[in-house]
Amino acid sequence: MFSERPGDLNDATRAAALAHLAEHEVDVFVIGGGVTGAGVALDAATRGLSVALCEARDLASGTSGFSSKLVHGGLRYLAHGDLPLAWESAVERAALMRRIAPHLVRPRAFLVPRFAGTGADETGARTAGSRTAGSRTAGSRTADALTETGIRLADVLRAASGLSAQVLPRPRRVDARGARLLAPTLREHGLRGGLVYWDGALEDDTRLVVALARTAARHGAHIITGCPVRHATATEAWLGSGERVRAKVVINAAGVWSGEFAPGLPLTPSRGTHLVFRSAVFGDPRTVLTVPVPGHFGRYVFVLPQSNGLCYLGLTDDPAPGADGYNPAVPEADIDFLLRTASAALDTPLTRSDVLSSFAGLRPLIGAGDDPAAASRRHLVRDEPGEPITITGGKLTVYRRMAEDAVDAAARRLGFGATHRAARSVTARVPLLGAPGSGDFGAFAWPAPDPGGAVSARLTARYGAERSRIAALATADPLLAAEVAPGSAVTGAEVVFAVRAEGARSPDDVLERRSRLALDPDLARTALPAVTALIERVRAAGFS
Repeated sequence: MFSERPGDLNDATRAAALAHLAEHEVDVFVIGGGVTGAGVALDAATRGLSVALCEARDLASGTSGFSSKLVHGGLRYLAHGDLPLAWESAVERAALMRRIAPHLVRPRAFLVPRFAGTGADETGARTAGSRTAGSRTAGSRTADALTETGIRLADVLRAASGLSAQVLPRPRRVDARGARLLAPTLREHGLRGGLVYWDGALEDDTRLVVALARTAARHGAHIITGCPVRHATATEAWLGSGERVRAKVVINAAGVWSGEFAPGLPLTPSRGTHLVFRSAVFGDPRTVLTVPVPGHFGRYVFVLPQSNGLCYLGLTDDPAPGADGYNPAVPEADIDFLLRTASAALDTPLTRSDVLSSFAGLRPLIGAGDDPAAASRRHLVRDEPGEPITITGGKLTVYRRMAEDAVDAAARRLGFGATHRAARSVTARVPLLGAPGSGDFGAFAWPAPDPGGAVSARLTARYGAERSRIAALATADPLLAAEVAPGSAVTGAEVVFAVRAEGARSPDDVLERRSRLALDPDLARTALPAVTALIERVRAAGFS
């Protein structure tokens, strides 16, 4: 039996939310269902405000679903000398890992290899076919020293943020053998060892956005997907179907589409491309492999192992004016750049035949100009009379702070003084659904044999405390314990849960975002009939 709970999102809750908006004014109306918009909805709802959010397509269907899945402590910002932004990232990472979403954000080891004679400064030369013999250049030694200094300073920020070394261990050096144990396909020639440091990584960025939206709904927010907003003012919005929404404050959190509701916003989309490989191509690495981009100190590409047997290689940072925010094209130049840069650190160069698929997301950068890689990742709150409050820029790691700043601006518009409940954010202490302390959903027991606990471990990693609800679905109907495609690891129970509780409305919502099966095109094609049939069955019978 499936028992609906507060925070579940489905067709029924969507219809109820639309009906509510047709008859009632809300305190805060949010445009956009990415990580920032969902964070705004949660922040406002937990302050006691009435809230509605409209997303044109699906939760995390834009930039928020196509990140590197990393929760940075600010190392990159230190490389650019931006200590305040690095500190903000470290603080927000600590909140996510300690209280908000420890079931989704986990420690991840990163390896920065060191090579003799072909250090960071010679990477491009080696890729072009030449090799410099002899001692390492002064430039390479300096780059290595600066990198280590930055990593150790980032660890100081980790400690100052209150995040224990038991959660994120301190950085350490490893020898060449240790480096190749962590990343087996590392180039052996010239390898002198490396530096290992730890940072935060998401199980899946879409799962974070869905958890934010559902937690907001649990606190009373009305969440509506598949509902584009065509026009908005400071206190009104018109939906794609023509309905007018009344609100005391409208907040524009539309990401790369923010300019549609904020004329003159100096927003520059930047494309971040990732290539997808089977983990075996990299020898099933046990760490994120960090490879410097030649000629760009502080910029790297990453080989990012995932729990589903895949690795992502990313990412680029190039201007992408006019690109499709939902499905940006991946240029041939991006593929060549990523393959060439990563191959410089590997024994066997990567080829296009190794690539399983690719994806890209557009960052909404403010005033990036011609070099997005050098642009600030600070966020912007724009509060102009007669316009919606706009929140844009920033990074996934600091979504909560972005949301807090946007709702602070809304509270000022609403005239709340400093002592009013709505003037103070509480989200740093609010666990998301599935996190420890978010609710007791009972003990977990998978109905079928589970050798080695693989199924329960996977569900715990993706659903946290809510894993028992999926097990209950499979217990009620054992057919739902089966995979939707051989080798997919995704069960029918997860598809039903996606539709009944997580707001999925189409096979694409399930394959592309709730399960990520679309990253393996052959597997997604095999799973499509079963996923489609399950969605139709849910709608016909309700599984209640």
